[in-house]
Formats: sequence, C-alpha cells, structure tokens
Amino acid sequence: MPDETPRFIITPDTKVGELLARYPQLEEVLVAISPTYQALRNPVLRRTVAKVATLRQVAKVGNVPLGELIGRLRSEVGLEPLADGPEESTAEEARPPWASAGAVVRTLDARPLIESGGHPLPQVIADLATLEPGQVYELLTPFVPAPLIDVAKGKGFVAYSSHEGPGLVRTYLSRPNTGNGR
Repeated sequence: MPDETPRFIITPDTKVGELLARYPQLEEVLVAISPTYQALRNPVLRRTVAKVATLRQVAKVGNVPLGELIGRLRSEVGLEPLADGPEESTAEEARPPWASAGAVVRTLDARPLIESGGHPLPQVIADLATLEPGQVYELLTPFVPAPLIDVAKGKGFVAYSSHEGPGLVRTYLSRPNTGNGR
C-alpha cells in the first residue's frame, strides 16, 4: 500500500525539532556536517532550542552555507534540491563601530550554562531590558546564538557576532540611539 503521509518539505524555515521528529536519522547527518551540532544530542537543548530554531539559524550557528545544509538534508531523505537554492553567505560581516569592547557595560559568559544543557535566553532578555540606548551587552557562547539574536532583533536591538577562536563567539547587542542627543 502506498504511503499516504504528505511529504515533509525541508526549507530554510523548517524547525530543527520538526525535522528530527520526522527524520530522526538526520541527527547523524547534521553532526557529520558540523561538530557544533553535537549539542542536538543534549535532551534539554533538543526540547527547547530545537523547537524554535530554523535551519536558516542552524546554518549560521554551524557556520555552514545554508544551500549546502539544505541540499545535504534533502538529498539524505530522497528529496529533490530546492528550485532556487538558498544562497546565504555565512561569511562574517565587518564589525560595526558600536560593537567595541570599550562600549560594553555588561558581559554574560553563557558557555558553562549552555554546556550544562541550559539556555541563556531568559537571562539575556532580562539583561537587555536594562540597557540604555547606545550601551552594549556582550554575550560569550560556543557558537553563534542565531535564535537568541533573532529574538533580540525582534525587540529592537542590533547584533554583531565575532568568532574569536574554537568554542568562543562574542556577540555584541545594543539598543540603538534614537537620535535624542544621548
């Protein structure tokens, strides 16, 4: 009897949790693509971040070209490549002038929290709420915290991430000045 289940489409906006629920075998493929994705084996991270993180965000976290990630996953489950392959650069952008260590008023090293299976989002959002326009918050993580950055941007913050070495990404977040003379 033919499979009546509708085909699951893998796109840049597919949530990682949904992808792995439908295709559990793709966990090994993701880990093979980037060691950063080992974190998906953490049950806490799997229940929290994987539910909201999209493949677009995961590509940034793993510093993997989005088209390569989507193409590999689709190929592994027998899907054709996307007609217009997603071509997003994962190259680091130039550091904006506001993202300087001298402007930082608060730093959170979230690496121990993440390594123990926690998520820094609640703490970071609470800390950002206390920032004055023009002040800079520094977040230290083992990878680019793309879902967290998207949440912060949705709240009006700007962000810049810099790979400082293996296991260290510095993300600067700021509430832009509104031109009121501050």
